[in-house]
Amino acid sequence: MKITNSKPAAPFAYEGLDRVIHERARLSVLTSLMTHPKGLSFVELKQLCALTDGNLARHLQVLEEDGMVRLSKDTDTGRAQTTARITVAGRKRYLEYLTILEQVVRDAASVSHEGEENLIRRKLTPIST
Repeated sequence: MKITNSKPAAPFAYEGLDRVIHERARLSVLTSLMTHPKGLSFVELKQLCALTDGNLARHLQVLEEDGMVRLSKDTDTGRAQTTARITVAGRKRYLEYLTILEQVVRDAASVSHEGEENLIRRKLTPIST
C-alpha cells in the first residue's frame, strides 16, 4: 500500500489558475458578466473592459467556444445587438478560479513583512569601508 502525502509536491504551481480565464481581457469580461447576470450588450462590455471591437469579439469567441459565455443576437430595435451572458458552467469555473487566486494572495501575504523590510534596508544601506 502506497501512502501519499496530503500536501502537493509543488504547492506554488497553482494548477487551478485556468488559462482561459487568467488572460486579463477575458478576466475583465467574465467579471463584468458575473456582476450582470442578465447579460451585457457588446457595447456595454466594450466600455466596461476598455477593449476594441475586434479584441472583444475575439475574447468572446474564445469564451463562447469554451462554453463559458453564451452570445445571442437580438433585433428588437431594428438593429442587431449582441448580448453576452455567462453560462452556469462559466460561473462555476470562474468561482473555482477565484478560490485558487485567493490562495495565491494568502500565500503571498504570509511572507513576513518585517523580514522583507530588513532585507531591503540591508540592500539599500551603503557598505562602509
